[in-house]
Amino acid sequence: MASSTDRPAAGSGGITADRLAVLIGRDTLHAPLNASLATNIRAMVSDGRLPVGSRLPAERELATALGLSRVTVSTAYRRLREQGWAGAHQGSGTWTRTPDGGRVVAAWVPGVPLEGQLDLSYTAPSGPPEVAEAYATALTMLPRHLPGHGYAPQGLPELRERLAARFTARGLPTSVEQVVVTLGAAGGITAALRALTDPGDRVLVEHPVWPNALDVLGVLRTRAVPVPLDPERTAEFVAALHRAARQTSARAAYLVPDFSNPTGAVLDVEDRRHLAASLQQQDVTVLADETLTDLPLEGQEVPPPLAAFARPGAVVTVGSLSKAVWAGVRTGWVRGEAPFLARVASAMSREHGSLSIVDQLAACALLDGLDDALVRRRAELRTQRDALVAALAARLPEWRVPVPDGGLSLWCHLPPGTSSSLLADAAEPLGLRIATGSRFGTGHAFDDRLRLPFTQPVPVLERAVELLVAARDAAAAGHGRRPAPREAVLLG
Repeated sequence: MASSTDRPAAGSGGITADRLAVLIGRDTLHAPLNASLATNIRAMVSDGRLPVGSRLPAERELATALGLSRVTVSTAYRRLREQGWAGAHQGSGTWTRTPDGGRVVAAWVPGVPLEGQLDLSYTAPSGPPEVAEAYATALTMLPRHLPGHGYAPQGLPELRERLAARFTARGLPTSVEQVVVTLGAAGGITAALRALTDPGDRVLVEHPVWPNALDVLGVLRTRAVPVPLDPERTAEFVAALHRAARQTSARAAYLVPDFSNPTGAVLDVEDRRHLAASLQQQDVTVLADETLTDLPLEGQEVPPPLAAFARPGAVVTVGSLSKAVWAGVRTGWVRGEAPFLARVASAMSREHGSLSIVDQLAACALLDGLDDALVRRRAELRTQRDALVAALAARLPEWRVPVPDGGLSLWCHLPPGTSSSLLADAAEPLGLRIATGSRFGTGHAFDDRLRLPFTQPVPVLERAVELLVAARDAAAAGHGRRPAPREAVLLG
């Protein structure tokens, strides 16, 4: 069988038995235990929770941590090796890998689509015609920049002016000096968290949470403090944030105030006012991710930015064009106070240098026409959302599917005993790739949830629901059903 790696990468790390046991969750395993354990590990490699090349714990240690027999763990490891999801070598132990020459992308980014496969593991709409037009405009503007050196560490002044004007129009007076352009929202989030925190610091996060935020916090060696978020009880979430900040002495908080990924939750004006006052009192700096702010789908007005309710410097705001326009436009921004932004710009310059001038000029053109383009984008997304909700109601009526009034995805509640990990495992051979619910949480929370984006055309979404029905039946017939997983222990 082909393999993406024959040996663990030099210097590759391992995962402890206790940590892997927490990620798996003893009460999520079902008979036959060895097959269930193998499926859990395979799912974690597939969706990026367990990196390729990671050394797995010794069989005896994992057996003790999970309360299983060593034979069960040994058999599970053997199944993984036979299926191409693990390798072993004398003296090197057992490590994770991917089968079929690495056709599975074990990271939280979309892979190259396989022929005939529907990929609903990511939330990214297709690019509109305005993107090509914007780059054509950018090329006509490029000659006047050629006499210079081509570096713009903080971003082109004309782009920062446009971004500052948009913040001001939304109720947050902003100057050019308060905006830095970044390599997408992800680049801004990473640079901002690097400037805000030190290794070992605690960072509050909503739970469930955008998976890449957890990954960034792990890379920075900070400690995520998950706070439960129910989109129907946001005031309780704000109160829980206050308690968690007080109990943990958190340094920062990563929050998505508008159409949170994956729940679709929105903090209203009172929530924002109370949250800003509470976390200021606890000396917690908030990193507010506004990537989805431009996507209300019911004609409603989005509240002013969270920073509008806080003293200067208490809230740092991140945004991008990736969701409102296209993920291929890697232009984002950070809004904050000048001294802090100097640290952000310094961190970015060390990591990837200056940003592309052409991309920034294209972003200028896109921002000039963004309001008109958003009218079409929102109408398209609303149609796709409603079609997906209708298809799920018709074919999977036992699922509970709250309908968000903005954003890009549904956060589905699966019936008791149904596992999104088993569903994803059964869906892949049928030609459907989905993200497990547990990818959006810490520990083994949310295996009874499933995020479904409505970013693709209606026929594709309706076909995906047909495949979900087939995957549900295959999982029930071939693997049985798990007991409902217990929630992770959360502060608040």
